[in-house]
Amino acid sequence: MPHTGPEAFRYNREGMEKRRLGNSDMWITPLGIGQWAMGGGGWKFSWGPQDDTQSVAAIRAALDAGWNWVDTAAVYGLGHAEEVLAKALEGVSPKPYIFTKCERCWREDGEIYGCLKRESVLRECEDSLRRLKVEVIDLYQIHWPEPDEDIEEAWEAMLELKRQGKVRWIGVSNFSLAQLKRLEKYGEVTSLQPPYNLLAREIEKEILPYCAQNNIGVIAYSPMHSGLLTGKMTRERIAALPPDDHRRRRPQFQEPLLSRNLALVEKLREIGARHGRTPGEVAIAWVLRRPEVTGAIVGLRSPEQLAGVAGAAEFRLSAAEVAEIEQEMQRLGIA
Repeated sequence: MPHTGPEAFRYNREGMEKRRLGNSDMWITPLGIGQWAMGGGGWKFSWGPQDDTQSVAAIRAALDAGWNWVDTAAVYGLGHAEEVLAKALEGVSPKPYIFTKCERCWREDGEIYGCLKRESVLRECEDSLRRLKVEVIDLYQIHWPEPDEDIEEAWEAMLELKRQGKVRWIGVSNFSLAQLKRLEKYGEVTSLQPPYNLLAREIEKEILPYCAQNNIGVIAYSPMHSGLLTGKMTRERIAALPPDDHRRRRPQFQEPLLSRNLALVEKLREIGARHGRTPGEVAIAWVLRRPEVTGAIVGLRSPEQLAGVAGAAEFRLSAAEVAEIEQEMQRLGIA
């Protein structure tokens, strides 16, 4: 069962609430640093070019604000994001928790593929440790459950890494309910990392209750739907995205869905204005309203972006405001 009562929450030196992540000993802040865009350009799922000095500054600014974890992945920038993180953490004390992922591999030509074979998982962990310049990874996650038939083999390799002391806790990302249930016999799933936001609610019906019942922490990614719900995304900005920004190909960033989504942002803006909050902070607070959600991954590309999201850590939507958002979504035809 999920942790409840006074032991479910702690506070860090900035007075920010922390929640225990699943069955681990890690108490994490509501917001964590997401590194996807920090991988830079030139790979299949990039966000376009990125200045590494801005990435380093953004990470340090978030840590200074009290955030205590960073979520990255080997595939972000084909290893580059992990190297950027290592640079950002040089001389930093105390260090944040480091969460990274395996399974997304790439060939010399940059082609990305999924692999869940034992040898690959073990090798990928060694590569991440080297790039990150650490001796242990706090949370190691299977990035995607592909290929499906090798999930158990990969999980046994993850348990092996845990026994060896190379990773402290292990979790999964993008798993379905059926795939999560296949790991029940092992009893060591610390966390699930699913997409969750106003435009992606698939986990609400079955997966969130399951995670609560099985003490699996939930760290939601894309709480602002890759920037679409920040209040700063316009048609003009989308049209001007770099050619290698993967968001250009996503349906939610294109018509007919775009107009509907931007109308929803105006409702978030209206609610946020009552509290001096941005639409992005309202979107993140909506994700964090669910008690099953331990924390939300917030992508940053510059220290300046912190101002538009940091307030979500303590902002709480009222039940009436949640209902107001729901009503607007129904009016707009958003499931």
